[in-house]
Amino acid sequence: MITFYIAALVLILLVLLVLFRPFLWKSNSAHASRQQLNAAIYKEELVKLEKERADGLIDALTYEMSHAEIRQRLFQDTSEDDGVAVLGSPKKTLIALSVFIPVLAVSMYLWLGSAQQIADSGAKQKVTQQDVEKMVASLAASLEADPSNLQGWAMLARSYKVMGRPVEAEKAYDRAGAYLDGDAQLLADYADVAANNANGNFEGKPRAIIKRALKADPNNMMALWLSGTADYNQGNYKGAVQVWERLGKLLPPESGDAKMIQGAILEARDKAKLPPETLSSKPAPANTAASGKSIGGVVELSADLKSRVKPDDIVMVIARAPGVRMPVAIMRSRVADLPLRFVLNDSLAMTPNMLISQLSEATVEVRISKSGQAKPEPGDLYSDVQTVKVGTDKLKILVDQIRP
Repeated sequence: MITFYIAALVLILLVLLVLFRPFLWKSNSAHASRQQLNAAIYKEELVKLEKERADGLIDALTYEMSHAEIRQRLFQDTSEDDGVAVLGSPKKTLIALSVFIPVLAVSMYLWLGSAQQIADSGAKQKVTQQDVEKMVASLAASLEADPSNLQGWAMLARSYKVMGRPVEAEKAYDRAGAYLDGDAQLLADYADVAANNANGNFEGKPRAIIKRALKADPNNMMALWLSGTADYNQGNYKGAVQVWERLGKLLPPESGDAKMIQGAILEARDKAKLPPETLSSKPAPANTAASGKSIGGVVELSADLKSRVKPDDIVMVIARAPGVRMPVAIMRSRVADLPLRFVLNDSLAMTPNMLISQLSEATVEVRISKSGQAKPEPGDLYSDVQTVKVGTDKLKILVDQIRP
């Protein structure tokens, strides 16, 4: 702060010095040179006038009148002070500027904010952005010193999860122990982390944690989603439909999550060979596959990428209306089923309001995901997007690219 004030004072003094320079260092050189120049000019005019009289160009009367005029002008010009000299005393100007400039500077400083406030604000922001890792590490160290703080372990676990460190998160959840039993959301997060660390396998530990979460709150939406996903991955499609329909009733009907769940339900019902009315009160789409409005074909995986996938990785065949992000149909399967014969029809619709049978053409693409999430993730394998006419049944799709 002291350095700031010294610098500000020096800058004010420099400004005043520049402004006062004409008053403090006046010079008479310009004034003297002007008088001398005027005298030289009029002397030259007198010489010319004298020559003109000697040559007989002017008479005696004209000579006398011109000579008197030149002497008068010479007297006036050489006796008048220069512009600097006629400005008068600069005392009042110096005083006004000396007061006005510092007052203006201080006023702007107070209005815009003090240097200390700006420095403090910048320091706080810097701490928030750069010291999160240190704070989490400090929390971990304090918990090692006091391992009985189960709430602290739960907090550390969630911090690790947010930071994208699932292995450390699972270990911290393990040490939170019984503290998690009363919190369905914490247990659902715990199960999600455990399944992620098991490469998407929900059997064993993740499944047991999901049951604990649903025991704490049977309507916890994340736990219901994970439970249905576990059933689906195990091949229990009927069980997945039952769980996901419970979840669907808890979501706003027109929300994006509700549409995603409805699409998953339709897919699971199709795999379970269940008629639409068996497990759902919602009517089947008016236009079904019987109308012939579908797209079919075969999905194959490039031989160069077979080492990058596992048998249980999820294969998603996605159809969209051209230029629209929301799918009109999604079919899910596993890498173990490749090469995969697929048919995209209205039974796989995400919503009854957007059906593949209503389109004349659609875009089709394939994505292979380890997590099975709808959102594309780095490391996913995918194909080119193809635009085809609805009714095509011999489409060939090759998965041959990796998302960076």
